[in-house]
Amino acid sequence: MLSIRSKAMLVRSVARPRAVVRSQIPRTIARRALATEAAGESSMSTASSSTAPPPPPRQSKWRNFLQILGRTTLITIFASAGGFYYMTQRERAPGTQLPFDPEKKTIVVLGSGWGATSLLSTLDTTDYNVVVISPKNFFLFTPLLPSVAVGTLNPRSIIQPTRYITRHKARQVSVIEAEATDVDPVNKTVTFIDNSDIKGLVSATTISYDYLVYGVGAEVQTFNIPGVKEHACFMKELADAERMQREFMDCVETAAFPGQESKEIERLLHMVVVGGGPTGVELSGELHDFLEDDLKMWYPELAGKIRITLVEALPSVLPMFSKQLITYTESTFKESKIDILTKTMVKEVKEKAVVLQMPDKSIVEVPCGLVIWAAGNKGRKITQDLMAKLPEDQKNRRGIEVDDFLRMKGTNGSIFAIGDCTATSYAPTAQVASQQGAYLARILNQMAKKDALIDNVAKLERLAEMPVEAEEKKRVEAEKEDVKRQLDRIKFRPFHYSHQGSLAYIGSDKAIADLPFMNGNFASGGVATYLFWRSAYLSTLFSFRNRTLVATDWLKVRIFGRDVSRE
Repeated sequence: MLSIRSKAMLVRSVARPRAVVRSQIPRTIARRALATEAAGESSMSTASSSTAPPPPPRQSKWRNFLQILGRTTLITIFASAGGFYYMTQRERAPGTQLPFDPEKKTIVVLGSGWGATSLLSTLDTTDYNVVVISPKNFFLFTPLLPSVAVGTLNPRSIIQPTRYITRHKARQVSVIEAEATDVDPVNKTVTFIDNSDIKGLVSATTISYDYLVYGVGAEVQTFNIPGVKEHACFMKELADAERMQREFMDCVETAAFPGQESKEIERLLHMVVVGGGPTGVELSGELHDFLEDDLKMWYPELAGKIRITLVEALPSVLPMFSKQLITYTESTFKESKIDILTKTMVKEVKEKAVVLQMPDKSIVEVPCGLVIWAAGNKGRKITQDLMAKLPEDQKNRRGIEVDDFLRMKGTNGSIFAIGDCTATSYAPTAQVASQQGAYLARILNQMAKKDALIDNVAKLERLAEMPVEAEEKKRVEAEKEDVKRQLDRIKFRPFHYSHQGSLAYIGSDKAIADLPFMNGNFASGGVATYLFWRSAYLSTLFSFRNRTLVATDWLKVRIFGRDVSRE
């Protein structure tokens, strides 16, 4: 028999394993539940990975447009900047040139104006040795001189160094800043002197030429009217525009001097422009713009007293334009309070007045502060001297007589004359001179090609006379016939001027244009024509540099106005 104590111990030993079993059952169930849950999550993740994710939200059309616009703008900016840099560096860095070739013919070009510059731009210098002689070492874009005279453009913006053009040619071109004093058409020589302020040991010399391109231009025609040279400002050269700008501002500042009488102020502020051609009309319009856009703000007490008078001896201004454009110009000037005196002649220019002969033949003395002379051209002294050496062939007092190929009569084709120094049926304009220069360059290129073919024929004829095999002789004869056919195809056509139209600025952001169209003329005037006038002049400028400078000057004036300071 077991004792009570033994029974109790037995009960405890039997009961302990059950408690342990009871405590282990929940843990096992928990583990199984966790395993089941993990398996479920794994199966869910596998199922979710097998299905495609939901699509992202669609962008709006406006957002897409802005992104495309931004990218396009950036590409355009970088491409424009790169193109601009390339253009500037290409013009600044000319390549190597061929040296002078003593076996080539020499062309001497007198002048650096429209005709000479157009010729230099078109001429193939590989065929010639070229020498340029001019008292100016630059080309001047004369149609924009009135804009320089009132400060709309910087003087440097409308000039192009001649070496800038010649340095880009295939063969070296010698540019000499000097004034030609004599041309000998018999001995084919040109004498020139150094007329600059600083001179070296050699200041005069003579060179020979095979062909002479005479393009010295013309000087201002004063018609021997007293006082014009002494008291009037011209509008022919860059120095003339700069002088007019100084004297105009001098008149304004003198009128603002304390104590001036009203009558004297009216005299000082009266500007008289003589000449109703494009230069005179454009200058009057530019003066009006200067008055309205700038002087009224900086000189409010004087601006209302400034007067502009345009004097023309003919019945109307701008005689080369159509009648409706002349009427439009006159009405625009009337609105701008610019007085036009037609059929009025200048008899004398005094220090403080201009004497006019009115349409009724009466003589009137008009007080004024400044007279700008923009009327007429005449030949230079060297031109008159050259014509005097050929009296039988040069009888026209207006200028050098040339044939249909621009050859000076009486010189056997050794002298070509272009531009304002000639007496032709065409008007002495920049457009005519430019076309003459380009035409003459093409003629000279053809002449060089013809000379080369003639030399080649002579060489082949000498080869044909030599004792050679029959096949070689046959080949030489065939080549000679081919060269002769090339010679026959070279035809020299006479010069024909193609009028591209006439443009003129008349102030108040308006311009007029008379353009050829469909066997007739298209006449236009107004603000749209003014924009066309500006774009036409920009495209006519000879270099990318000038186009950039002129466009920048126009933009600066539009933003900041013109400078009213006086040097």
